[in-house]
This record gives sequence, structure tokens and C-alpha cells, in this order.
Amino acid sequence: MRTTNYPNLDKMFIERWSPYGFSQEPIADEDIQTIFEAARWSPSSYNEQPWRFAFAQEEKDLQQFRSVLVDANQTWANKAPLLIFVFSKKHFTQNDNPNPWASFDTGAASMALSLQANKLGLHTHVMGGIHADKAFKVTGMNPEKYDVVCAIAVGKLDDDHSIEAGGNKKRSVRKELDEFVFEMKVQ
Repeated sequence: MRTTNYPNLDKMFIERWSPYGFSQEPIADEDIQTIFEAARWSPSSYNEQPWRFAFAQEEKDLQQFRSVLVDANQTWANKAPLLIFVFSKKHFTQNDNPNPWASFDTGAASMALSLQANKLGLHTHVMGGIHADKAFKVTGMNPEKYDVVCAIAVGKLDDDHSIEAGGNKKRSVRKELDEFVFEMKVQ
């Protein structure tokens, strides 16, 4: 079981994890729209909302999306009833200048999506292991205007509900705060 050193931390942060075992049970359309609605309310630079989510839930569409995943991810993500490809818009709409915060903002929206999914009894597993060129072909997104960021598998846990890659059933642990948080003091 995951634990925190700070009891006031909301349990949604430590309960969220990325399983490798998904049930093929379909996800209700309202739940799908709700997780995207959570992403909609994420903060972004100049309220640009540069994230774009392309998703598949029908079997024929899922087959196309699965073909974009690297082989190692296909072995476990093939059961997920919902696959999402995440893109970020490279330039601001208002002036067409490059948006250096687009990936950061898109990451925040993706985390909101994941936390909302968890609240609905769903799980997400974010994957970087995708073929970017295929992601653009399958979704029709323009590589001149967008960067592909990742893929996300979404679903309920399978019967084993703890299955992990290579048979590892442990949920990952986290570094201690002093490994990545540094108070800086002016001299």
C-alpha cells in the first residue's frame, strides 16, 4: 500500500496508479465526456487550452489506435476499452507565435483527466511508447500544427486487477521530497 508522510494529502493522489491489466468492459459515454470535461477546466497560458485529445472506443477504431503503440505497450493495452492520443498545439491561436508552455499545459490537462477517471472508478495508464508518425496518420492531426505527447489507456481493472508488466504486482513508490524539492535562499 502506498503511504504519504503528510496526512493532509488528498488520497486521490496516492490512490491513482497506472495498471497494466484492463477489463474490456465498455466505458459509459457520460464517463468519457466527464473525464474530458475535467481536462477542459485545466489552467493554461493565456487560457490557450492547447491540448487536443483524439480517442477511440469502437473495436474497429481501437484496432487502428493499437497499431500506433509500440509492441511492448500493445501486449497489455490491447484490452483497454478506450485509447486516447494526446496532442499539444504548437502555436498560440491569437498571434501564431510559438507556445513554449503547450506541453506543460497539456500535461496538466492530462493529469486532470486521470484524476477524474480515478474518481469514476476508472484507471489510466499514460504511454510514451508510440509511433508518432502513425499517430498523425491514424488521427488526421496535422504534424505542422501539433506535437504528439503520449497515449493514454483507460478502463476498469481486469479480474486480477493488480497485474503489472513482467508479473510485478507492486504499485510504484515515489522519491522523497528532499530528492526533488529545494528551497533557495537569497544570499
